[in-house]
Amino acid sequence: MTDPTPPTILPASGRPADEVLADLTAKRSDDVRWADGRTFALVFDGGEDVRAVAEEAARLYLHENALNTLAFPSLGSIQSEICAWTADLLHGPEAAGFLTSGGTESILCAVLAARDRALAERGVTEPELVLPISAHAAFHKGAHMFGLRTRTIPVTDAWTTDLDAMADAVGSNTALVVASAPQYPQGIVDPVPEVAAMAADVGASCHVDACMGGFVLPFAEMDGRATQPWDFRVDGVTSISADLHKLGYAPKGVSVILHRTRRLRRYQTFDFDGWLAGRYITPNMQGTRSGLPMAAAWAVLQYLGVDGYRRLVRATLETADRIRAGVSAIDGLMVLGEPIHHLLAMSADPAEQDEATRIEPFSLGEAMASRGWHLDRQGPPPSLHMTVSAGNAKAVDEFVTDLTEAADEVRGGAAGETAQYATLE
Repeated sequence: MTDPTPPTILPASGRPADEVLADLTAKRSDDVRWADGRTFALVFDGGEDVRAVAEEAARLYLHENALNTLAFPSLGSIQSEICAWTADLLHGPEAAGFLTSGGTESILCAVLAARDRALAERGVTEPELVLPISAHAAFHKGAHMFGLRTRTIPVTDAWTTDLDAMADAVGSNTALVVASAPQYPQGIVDPVPEVAAMAADVGASCHVDACMGGFVLPFAEMDGRATQPWDFRVDGVTSISADLHKLGYAPKGVSVILHRTRRLRRYQTFDFDGWLAGRYITPNMQGTRSGLPMAAAWAVLQYLGVDGYRRLVRATLETADRIRAGVSAIDGLMVLGEPIHHLLAMSADPAEQDEATRIEPFSLGEAMASRGWHLDRQGPPPSLHMTVSAGNAKAVDEFVTDLTEAADEVRGGAAGETAQYATLE
């Protein structure tokens, strides 16, 4: 257990390294057991071999700083190569971008670039961001930080963007329209062609949030599990984010943001020389950037290659299919919508009206937590969210068994303790 009374001041003298590291090891005792395949969020495991490659690359670049790629040209080439490889996967032959610390930063950069593009190209001074209620909260964060008004659109019964409502919201002040591939809450791919066409009609940017799907959907398509068009093959899509530290299986935190062209990418870059230290140029929110996650991501991409990712995605989707089947076999429980990839949410079946047999999702989550499983709570409606990865394959049979038993345990019981909905990625 974590020490309940940690020291509140820095020790006057340093401590032996073995004691310090032992304390750190002890602090981890209550953390989720992601390496056992029992966690469906936060950390996504490509296997011991992938971890080993990433850890060695991380050691090589533990101290390097990507703030100045003239001083560290290796990091400049790493960034350029990762962006080029990702652009190829997303069918953007002229796409260009940068690495960021994660999906939130990539989304913030997309919002900022869209705002500045709307001002420069269309003279928009009261910019608006149009997005479905299923879009990631980071878009709202970006609107708050950069002064955009948000116009939030409802979703249909199938959890996809209400296109009629979006058409009513898009107009002359629209700077950015958002789609997701897939969206996080229910794992549904938005109707990107229709959304992008609305943006293009008014000259606005269209960002596709593929933070969760950017390193899944291309390989799923190669194996025959295609979805509607969503990447740079869709006219009107101006930028895409894809997280390497999710299903790209790189360590935290590294993401890619790509713009359709270098011309569009320039709106993301901050270039300033109005102080006493000379010209200051940054391509994203950070100044100093650790080279560690960049190098680890480069190593993982090279180690796995297309075949390695196809193998991991295949295992991921097969595991998600088995979980969906297991959920569907439990009376009173259902998967929201019809996701076909690796994200899903399970909730109470509204057709089950009998209070004696009804399952309350958060009570089910507590029962699963007592069995050592980590599932995020979300809503509305109250549901348990899962991001399935290849690391969960080893434990899927045990999971389905425990889920069935836990459902019987809580069936007809009181509602679980009220808790904050999760906003974890």
